[in-house]
Amino acid sequence: MLKKIGRHPVTLNIIGTLLAYYLKLVHLTNRFTVEPKDIYEEMPENLPVIIAMWHGQHFMTPFARPSHWPASVMISRSADGEINAIAARKLGLGLIRASGSQKSHQIAKRGGMRGFIEAMRALKDGSSIAMTADVPKGPARVSGIGIVQLAKHSGRPILPVAVATSRSIELNSWDRASVNLPFGRGGICAGDLIHVDADADDDALEAARLLVQERLSQTTTRAYELVGRSDG
Repeated sequence: MLKKIGRHPVTLNIIGTLLAYYLKLVHLTNRFTVEPKDIYEEMPENLPVIIAMWHGQHFMTPFARPSHWPASVMISRSADGEINAIAARKLGLGLIRASGSQKSHQIAKRGGMRGFIEAMRALKDGSSIAMTADVPKGPARVSGIGIVQLAKHSGRPILPVAVATSRSIELNSWDRASVNLPFGRGGICAGDLIHVDADADDDALEAARLLVQERLSQTTTRAYELVGRSDG
């Protein structure tokens, strides 16, 4: 019975709404440093982009973009995903309900192909796409191939993004989730753009996947350095 109550749409909506308000509180009560300093002046000529982030480090990412930059986020269709989707919608983001998988037979079940098509359409319409580079349920911080496939077929670059706060609670979860806390300092860091050629073969895609993984890890490390912490 408790499990059913916990998955009831009304319950999920309440939790998602509270999460959105909590994240706004965290954003308002942390003093954020942005790196590179000129990213908001330089980035518009490259929009839309595919924003890459790690699972577990994604909660504050909606605040890394100016509100007038249209963006949609790819979120799984699980109960936890529904909570995140409700919060994302209230933070002004569009939604694509899908997730990837390391196992090919699970892609259709998780809406991966439909999500890919929706993401392609959104990018064509000028909306950036935010998605986690690593695939549930792990391994954590190992990029999947889906994000580079999207870059190849859309022609849009990948932008690694990480947000860290000086105060947080680290959870013992597969994705090493970090729950950001209010009343501290924050760091928003973006890495160099990653372009994937339209004619990229399997070897080139693998090289791009490894580059996403490397640059996103570097970006995450730097975000933590901006708030005087080490990542993990």
